[in-house]
Amino acid sequence: MDLSNPENAMDARKNNLESFLKDLGLDQHYREKLSLQNILQIDKKTIDDEPAKCKSQLPWYFLKKLMLVNVTARNVKYESESMSNDDDSSELTEFDFNDLFDVANSEDMVNPLDVITALFLCSDGFVQQKMALKMSMCQFPVPLLLPSCDSQQCTLMLWAMRDIVKQYRPEALSESKDFTEERIVLSNLPMVSFVRLGECSMSKSETLNKLLSNSQQYHNIFVHRNMECGDSPRRISNGLTEITWYLPCGNKNIDIFSQPVAVANLRGDIESFETQYSFLCLTSGAVFVFLDTFDTQYLPLTKQKCKAQIFLVGDKCPNVTFMNQVTKTLGITKNNLILKKNRENDADFVKRLKEAVSEVISKIDRKMSIEQMAEIAHELRIWVDEDSPECQTAKQHADAITAVIQDPLTFKEEQLPLQGQIWKELTSLEKEEFRLQKLGSENIEKYKSDLKEKKDSLRKKQNSYDISNPMKSFITALSLPQIERNYFLKWMQIYLDDVSCSKLSELRDLYEKKRKSSENKEEIKQLDQQLTNSSLGTEHFFREMGQIYEASWFLPETDRSRQQLNHLPELCAQLLLDGFPLELVDGDASNIPLQWVSDVLSQLNEMVSPKNKILVVTVLGVQSTGKSTLLNTMFGVQFAVSSGRCTRGAFMLLIKVHEEFKTVLNCDFIVIIDTEGLKSSVRAQVDSNYEHDNELATLVVGLSDITFVNIPMENLSDMKDILQIVVHAFLRMKEVSKKPKCHFVHQNVSDVSANKKNVQAHDSLLQMLNKLTQTVAKIERKEENMSFTDIMEYSSDTGNSYIPGLWNGNPPMAPVNIGYSEAIYELKKSLIQPVNDVDICTNSLWEFEEWLKSLWHAVKHENFLFSFRNSLVADAYMRLCAEFNKWEWEFKKEIYIWSTNAEKKISNFGTIAAESQSTEISDLVTSLKKEATALLFEREKKTLDNLTQYFTQTEDHVCLITGYQEAFENQAKNLRHNLENSLHVQLRTAADFRKGMIEIDQIKENHNKEIEKSVCALLEKCWGKKVQMSDKDLDEEFNKMWKETVEDLSFPEIKATDVFNNANHHLRDNLSQKGSHANQLLNKRLEECGLVPFHYTPKGFVQKLEYQAQALFTHKKHNVQQKADVITAECYMFIREKIKDKKRYHETWIIEILHIIERGLQSSDVKTDVDFEVLLKQHICGYAARRFQKNEQDFINANDPYQCLNQHKDKLCADFKGLFHKQEQCKPKAEEFADKCLKPAVESFVQHDLGLRLTDEMMKCKEFSTRIEIHYSILLDFLSRNDFEDYLSYCNTYETCVKQWTLRQVKKHFPSSTIFELEDQLLQSSISSINDAIQKARKETDDLKSFAKSICKELGDKLVISQDALGAFMIMNNVNKEQFADLLTMCLKDIKQDLSGKFLETDSQTKLEDLHIKPQNELFRRVIGCGRQCPFCGVPCVAGGNAHTEHLASLHRPQGLIGTRWNKTQKLFTDICSTSVTSDSRFCCEETNSQWHLCKNYREIYPDWKISPDVSHKASDYWKYVMTKYNKDFAKAYKAKPADIPISWREITKKQAEESLKLAFGIQIKDKRHQWHISSKLDKSAKIKLKFK
Repeated sequence: MDLSNPENAMDARKNNLESFLKDLGLDQHYREKLSLQNILQIDKKTIDDEPAKCKSQLPWYFLKKLMLVNVTARNVKYESESMSNDDDSSELTEFDFNDLFDVANSEDMVNPLDVITALFLCSDGFVQQKMALKMSMCQFPVPLLLPSCDSQQCTLMLWAMRDIVKQYRPEALSESKDFTEERIVLSNLPMVSFVRLGECSMSKSETLNKLLSNSQQYHNIFVHRNMECGDSPRRISNGLTEITWYLPCGNKNIDIFSQPVAVANLRGDIESFETQYSFLCLTSGAVFVFLDTFDTQYLPLTKQKCKAQIFLVGDKCPNVTFMNQVTKTLGITKNNLILKKNRENDADFVKRLKEAVSEVISKIDRKMSIEQMAEIAHELRIWVDEDSPECQTAKQHADAITAVIQDPLTFKEEQLPLQGQIWKELTSLEKEEFRLQKLGSENIEKYKSDLKEKKDSLRKKQNSYDISNPMKSFITALSLPQIERNYFLKWMQIYLDDVSCSKLSELRDLYEKKRKSSENKEEIKQLDQQLTNSSLGTEHFFREMGQIYEASWFLPETDRSRQQLNHLPELCAQLLLDGFPLELVDGDASNIPLQWVSDVLSQLNEMVSPKNKILVVTVLGVQSTGKSTLLNTMFGVQFAVSSGRCTRGAFMLLIKVHEEFKTVLNCDFIVIIDTEGLKSSVRAQVDSNYEHDNELATLVVGLSDITFVNIPMENLSDMKDILQIVVHAFLRMKEVSKKPKCHFVHQNVSDVSANKKNVQAHDSLLQMLNKLTQTVAKIERKEENMSFTDIMEYSSDTGNSYIPGLWNGNPPMAPVNIGYSEAIYELKKSLIQPVNDVDICTNSLWEFEEWLKSLWHAVKHENFLFSFRNSLVADAYMRLCAEFNKWEWEFKKEIYIWSTNAEKKISNFGTIAAESQSTEISDLVTSLKKEATALLFEREKKTLDNLTQYFTQTEDHVCLITGYQEAFENQAKNLRHNLENSLHVQLRTAADFRKGMIEIDQIKENHNKEIEKSVCALLEKCWGKKVQMSDKDLDEEFNKMWKETVEDLSFPEIKATDVFNNANHHLRDNLSQKGSHANQLLNKRLEECGLVPFHYTPKGFVQKLEYQAQALFTHKKHNVQQKADVITAECYMFIREKIKDKKRYHETWIIEILHIIERGLQSSDVKTDVDFEVLLKQHICGYAARRFQKNEQDFINANDPYQCLNQHKDKLCADFKGLFHKQEQCKPKAEEFADKCLKPAVESFVQHDLGLRLTDEMMKCKEFSTRIEIHYSILLDFLSRNDFEDYLSYCNTYETCVKQWTLRQVKKHFPSSTIFELEDQLLQSSISSINDAIQKARKETDDLKSFAKSICKELGDKLVISQDALGAFMIMNNVNKEQFADLLTMCLKDIKQDLSGKFLETDSQTKLEDLHIKPQNELFRRVIGCGRQCPFCGVPCVAGGNAHTEHLASLHRPQGLIGTRWNKTQKLFTDICSTSVTSDSRFCCEETNSQWHLCKNYREIYPDWKISPDVSHKASDYWKYVMTKYNKDFAKAYKAKPADIPISWREITKKQAEESLKLAFGIQIKDKRHQWHISSKLDKSAKIKLKFK
């Protein structure tokens, strides 16, 4: 190919470029440019330490190192497998020394400049900008002119260098120690260019490195031939013009040049790159041309119009004649010739070159910024990267906004007014609303209502402002296409930083002048405030946008202004995805615009779901210790920080995780949170500085999965203040079982032995942390024996990293320390690698949003006493409760079924239905007890295994509730223990009853046999007369026989138990441990007790006065009386259940009643004395003994052998007459067996099993799954019923109200038709079992009696057949078995029909009352839980399980709802305890010995109650609505005056009340979680009378 042809040459260049890019694996990115998302995402390469194995890995190797600002990034040598194999071949038959002298073929390697050029060609403007910035930090030159490589065109990389800002100190500022800070493209600096003409034996780039480095700080700035791969042929980088800057530090002993200078270096021969050379000639003050020979080569130098001085640099001395010719032609003097002399070493030569350059710099008048160079580029037809339409459009939008900015502070006040003083006042009001520090003697709720009015007024003021033109332009620009929008935001950042930098520099100078005079204190103070407030960045525009959006939420939903802003969160969410940070905490106001931030996060979640799992990484540390630099280096990002200022507040940024790497990290994104430095000097003069640091630390630690604590130097004593703040934050996270991973980063430690030397320091650090933890625990009123590792995932061996200083030498010419980069890389690896091994509970974005809201609400309550229930924790806890309730019910259900079968076995013992071969009932009971114990332990183990398995999962935030595991394990063990005791009592009772019945049954059986003999004898006698006898004759004969036989039989008397005596014995035994006073009170006979309803009247004059005074004060029953009513009602229900069973009295009944009374007294917060307990037990035991005594007599009457025998007389007489007349007996006998034996047993079976079925169905319902769900359902139902009596009952007789409600729900859930369906299923099942038993008996028996016995035995485990009926059936029964079986089968249809009709006619109320297991009772047990109520407002505890040690309620209420009122005015009390506990209000009661006590210190009085503040101020809206609506009704009921209802309460709607219920009980979280999972899958009243002041 003829390369002299321009077209051929272009094709060759194009082919060369395509081939090279293909080798590097970048061919597709030449068309589709690399974006920041491509290069910053986390993937396998992120932590891969393997060196590059092929060319295609080199670009990614370079980028990875460059993003870490690693100065070895340009070492792009790769080792192919063939090379490594060659190295391994050591087995030679003879020595071959040739390879010792052979140089490796450099053509196989890739020149670093080619890689850099390729990456710039294949990247978009933002990646180019990122690379240029990082290269500049490494002190690498950056591309000034980038060759297109497929044409002669090149590009001025103006945009790529826009982000580089340099600080330096020229000689003029060395004394004042001031400095210059400039964006490098705007700096007017002299430029010196270095080019090559022809071949040159001297390395131009290496010479430049020596020129720009001093002997103490040598650095390879430019790539040269003697560097690794520097001698590899350049394939595409010829024509590349690089630029770097020499910037002085102001120290004469260090600086090479006293003034700043730009240095350009053209790669390749200027003869081939005339355009680039022309550009340099027109922009440089001097051009140094390196060449070897002074022949015709110098001619290209004469072709260009050159404004720069030309210097010729050579390694060889040329012919004098040629030298004269050249100098004349070029118009230069011998001073412009810098030639290396014979025997002159490199150091001396470079020194002469430095002198020449210094002289040039000192004399150059022409200074030009790179931005100005763009004009020359256009003249030379050089493309400028900023000329792209997208960049220019974005620039115009940014110009329109920034052009009007003269003074940042004035601009913010006039154009961004919503984030100023109004927002700060709102912040102050919000925190006061939570903390109530200025409450004084005002009514709390009225004070809060006034605060709300002030907030609403400020929001109205915000809404009164029109959106300023700059803000309108800003919002409009955010709707541009993605690329233009990204350019726009970058332009805004650049312009705003420049404006801020200029203003801050001006203020600093003024501040420096003023501070020298002591008379200017007030001015200095104002200047200091201006310095703080004069920064202006894009974050201020986004902050204003957030405030505009927040304020719009106080407008009606239909308001057009509000609707027009609904798209803003989506815009911001998209920016987060594009890699821009979001301000979480406003650093100026120290507040979070919660509605704005949460809506942005919600939109983000919608955009990425179901791929929305995140890992949150945070850095905490003292101000100006390099936290942002650490994150920027680690992740290659750049947080938005106002120029010249440290980070304020907290910012979050998203880093995408590569699809293939998600399984390793268990997340889709890494969220990085950069925070304001603790112990900020800006806030040092503010009293709330420590409070602010605590708030910020608590928030970010709470949001984090991994927290880096950044600590400068190794001095542990300097760490103490910051560590105490951090420990505060970590300890609070333990409250919600969140245990983030902690890693300490020790900055500026460069000693290679630091890790080894600091083993002792590690121990000292851990000791300090443990001591701090214990100190902070005391402050936070937590357990004192606590270590740091109890609250953090921290290891002293692996939890520390030592990071050397950032710079390798003295800035501004120092590159980043390679030790710093490598240490950050190791830290990054330690972050990513163990995530899969450590139990880190990653969140979804919506869960992060909930954490943020809950944490910030809790932080606003901060008074160094931190207590809150995070919504996600509550949600996780509720799901655990739901799961445990399932396991608990399965446990109970299996035991119910087993106990039912066991009772049937005992009931059938000694009958023909008995399966057991035991000769003694005691043997059967012993066997059953063993079986029960084994089953109970098996079920306990299964429940505990379920718990263990539940807590080992990583989903559903189980890690947040691990603190509850022990409580639930104890609950499972208690359940087993209680069921075991209950079963043993049940088996004993059943066995004792059966023992008594066996004796009676034996008597009855003997009587039946005697009667049968007598009847048979009479039958034979009558048949023997051989005369026709009438029915009258037969009746006379039968009556005569009956009288004679009965007179001969013995009827032993069944002795009745003296229930009163037995009850009195157990009562005295029960009270024996209560002391002698209790026994003295038992002077009243039990027969005299329980005759009238129980009414408690204290004994003693003082007690009576107190009781009467309280009754007068509240016009309600005393709490003790209410407790007595509840306990009495429960005992009466137990008594009715026992009497309904029609079984004989057993002493365990009285024992159980005494247990019920004691449980009721123990579960109550009401204090009772021994007098009350004795009187109550006497009353209930007297009542029970009376009822049980009557039941005992009824049982004896029903089971008296004489009476039972006479009951069968008429039936036996009829059978006798039938047999005499030889009538068909088969059908009557079948009907008798069906009606008297089977039908009652079937009906009993249906009733017994129906209760279990109904209960099982109820327990599976979602609304009854947990205590919290049930309470939510109750209150929601009351809201819809709109009945005051519901609320009055709920507030005063809670247990009675809940019982009534549960019964209503059961009725509602199971209408008669539903119950009938279940009854029919059970009926079908039992009829089917009987049919099977008949068929089996047919095959296995020969006569009717064995047939009947076989059926009874087969059905023994299902039905309990009456022994009386069976005994009567067996008398004189010799019918045909087969015929009887057929007829009995037909009778089963009648049984089914009769029972179905009866079931259909019976109403559901009666059915529910007759059930053996009542679903309403089981449901009540679930909802009532531990039975404790809030000591202030009486709301029930909703903690899961009964074994919890801490009581809590989801929703507290105004205390006036239980009758509490003000002493003086008698008006109902509106204070809500969830607010009172955060205030300085006081209370007094019996527990405080009538002494006033701070509400916030309530745990000193009620240590087992945890009253969390209403973090939303909306959760209690439900009860505020109720009290507002029924204020007069409650006042009338309590004979008090209506409460003074705060104005804000009157504005609460029914819908808002319903929403507040969802908020309080975590229903919204469940709904969110449910939606996410779909997309992923795709009476009692513990009201202590309180007096407040």
